[in-house]
Amino acid sequence: MTQGEQAQYRLGLALVAFCALAWSSSGFFIRLIGADLMTMLFWRGLFTGTAVMALFFVLERGRAWSILKTMRLPSLLVMIFSASGMITGLGAMRYTTVADAMVIYATVPFVTAGIAFLVIGEKPSRSTLIASGAALLGVIVMLADTRGGSGTLTGKLLAIGMTLSMACLATTMRRHRGVPLLPAMGASAWLCSAVTFWFARPLSITPVDLGLTALFGIFQNALGLILYTFGSRRIPAAEATLLAALEVPLAPFWVWVVFGETPGRATLIGGLIVLTALFGHIASEVRRTRVIIPTVV
Repeated sequence: MTQGEQAQYRLGLALVAFCALAWSSSGFFIRLIGADLMTMLFWRGLFTGTAVMALFFVLERGRAWSILKTMRLPSLLVMIFSASGMITGLGAMRYTTVADAMVIYATVPFVTAGIAFLVIGEKPSRSTLIASGAALLGVIVMLADTRGGSGTLTGKLLAIGMTLSMACLATTMRRHRGVPLLPAMGASAWLCSAVTFWFARPLSITPVDLGLTALFGIFQNALGLILYTFGSRRIPAAEATLLAALEVPLAPFWVWVVFGETPGRATLIGGLIVLTALFGHIASEVRRTRVIIPTVV
C-alpha cells in the first residue's frame, strides 16, 4: 500500500467512525425533542432531504438532472423502504427504550441474508447461518420480557418493522447496484415528510424543538449518510460495516449517560447475545465481500 493509499485508508476509517458517532445520536434527539412523533418526522424529513439533495446538486453540478432522469423502479423501492425505515425506526425509539430498538435492529445483516436468499437467490454462508441463529435467540430472550407494557411492545414491533424495511432496502441496493444513493436517500426523506404530514401538526412545534429537529435531520441523518458514502469508498466493505455497526451499542449508551435510561435485564442478556453474533460475524467476514447495510433512521 502506497503512502497515498494509506492516507486514503485512514481518511475512510475516520469518516465512517464519525458516521457511526452521528448515527448513534438518534436516541438522544428523540428523547430531547418534545414534539409529537409525526410532527418530528415531518420536519426531520424536510431538513434531511433538503441537506442531502443540496449536496447532490453541488457535487454533480450539470450531471445532476441527467442522473435523476435515470432513476426508475429500483430507486422508487429504495425510497419507499428507506422512508418506512425512518418512520418505524424513530417510532420504535419513541415507544420503547433505545436499547430495545437497537438490539432488534442489530439483526439487519441476518434478516438481509434471508431476504436476499428468497428474492435474489443469494445463498448465505455457514457462518451467517450460525450467527443468524444466535441473533434470533438473543431477540427471543429480549421479547420474552413483557413487563414493559403495551407501549414497550408497540416499540418492539416497530423495531421489527424497521429491521424488515432496512433489510429490504439493502437487498434492493444489492440487486440494483446502479441506484444513485444520495438522490434516492434525499427523496426518501421527503417521502417520509409527505406521508407524515397528514398526521402531523407542523405549526404546533416550538422554536426550540424546531431547532433540535433541524440538528436531528442535518447532523444525525444527512451528515451520517454523507460521511458513510465518502468513507466507505476508501476502505474495504467489511471494515466499513464493522465501524458503522458501532452505532448499535453507542445509541443506548448516550441516552443512559444523559437521561439515565437503563435497559432491563432481558435486554442486556439478549443484547449481549445479538452483539456477539453481529460483531463476531462481521469479524469473520472481514476478507470477504458482503452486503453493506445503509442506516437511515
